[in-house]
Amino acid sequence: MKEAPAIRENLWQSLKSALRGTEADYTKISLKRAIFLLAVPMILELVMESTFAIVDIYFVGRLGASAVATVGLTETYLFLLYSLAMGLATAVTAIVARRVGEHDPQAAGRSAVQSILLAIMFSIPFMVAGMFFAPELLGLMGADEWAMKEGYAYTQWMLGGDVVIMLLFVINAVFRGAGDAAIAMRVLWVSNLINIILDPILIFGWGPVPAMGIEGAAIATTIGRGSGVLMQLWTLMQAGKHIQLVWKQWKVELDLMVHIFKTSLGGIGQMIVAMTAWIFLMRILSNVGSEAVAGATIALRIMMFTLMPAWGLSNAAATLVGQNLGAGQPDRAEQSVWKIGVYNMGFLLLVSVLYFLFRAELMGLFTQDPRVIAIGSEWLGILAVSFIVYGWWMVSVQAFNGAGDTRTPTLINLVFFWLIQIPLSYYLALGLGWAESGVFWGVFFSETSVGLFTLWLFKKGSWKEMKV
Repeated sequence: MKEAPAIRENLWQSLKSALRGTEADYTKISLKRAIFLLAVPMILELVMESTFAIVDIYFVGRLGASAVATVGLTETYLFLLYSLAMGLATAVTAIVARRVGEHDPQAAGRSAVQSILLAIMFSIPFMVAGMFFAPELLGLMGADEWAMKEGYAYTQWMLGGDVVIMLLFVINAVFRGAGDAAIAMRVLWVSNLINIILDPILIFGWGPVPAMGIEGAAIATTIGRGSGVLMQLWTLMQAGKHIQLVWKQWKVELDLMVHIFKTSLGGIGQMIVAMTAWIFLMRILSNVGSEAVAGATIALRIMMFTLMPAWGLSNAAATLVGQNLGAGQPDRAEQSVWKIGVYNMGFLLLVSVLYFLFRAELMGLFTQDPRVIAIGSEWLGILAVSFIVYGWWMVSVQAFNGAGDTRTPTLINLVFFWLIQIPLSYYLALGLGWAESGVFWGVFFSETSVGLFTLWLFKKGSWKEMKV
């Protein structure tokens, strides 16, 4: 009985360390403690990010189905941006983690600087397209008249301010790769709290602030994320525990930049394949109607919120794999993936039960349209069945990425998303006339299959031989 207080005290101390940040060497401490110290802030970081998405769609949902559809269609283009940001972030996490595992903080810092410069370069084309061609971009995706005449300002702000999205992703990847997950968590807490406060004020108006409608949601998001980027840059220069930059590192190193870019190509490729697959799915749904797009958009936000703890655990796997391979401990790297995979699948089993019991109630929090609720509820119910297998896929893909093997997940995504998911969804939805149900079942089949295949591939162990 005396052991219980001691266990609680140790757990409390570990929780405080995880939230405050620690200088622990993740290649030497116990795996359970390493997973805990990394996963807790990573989970809370992504929960806050998904909370922002949920809050956004909650307020925009009050403006009607067309407004929600505008957000969903804009996100199809943002997904392309996210693919670049996440692909680059994947490479940055792997490279920084490997350098930290090798105990070379100077090389880690130089890699961080070049990744930031690359992020700024990547953002420029999206910025130009969003500022000058927003209505045309929405029209390409089958937007209704309201979106093209009234809602396009949302698209202008979101794409025009894309540099803050890129930097937020990439700099937090630097922190995660270095093991400073608590810093990445605090950055998103601050940026998303600002967004949550500004959302209702700018959308509906308050006091002297005029009601800006859907445009206000985009302005709130840009201000919140911009504040987070300023906090990131200050922390990188002043307060990092495992990585800290100095002014002399802020210069272009073309060879290193090219190396990071080449390493990121696999990560960018896998994200582009996955994100463009979603664009095609949204295009199919737009043929069904605005209610189908709105239902899928809200369901996606709900899934993003509930999947964030699972992604947080998966990100911990990437850091542990990268640092332990850098320290010459491949067996420890593999053990960390198996442990996290079991934790992930257990969590998503609970999420699946939640979806089955309360999917209509969850949708009802964001819209009162019965047709939109029915469509979103159907998707939540279908995909919940595949969540356990999907949980393993999330961890194993991050293990490949953390090792620097970004090519393998790219090829996997290419086959299962482009060659299976899109044609199958199109055939079921439009060919057989299943409408939105055809899209949902096509996604179910492809994501279940990719999870099982990735498990087999991970067990082969070739990822342990990667050099970055």
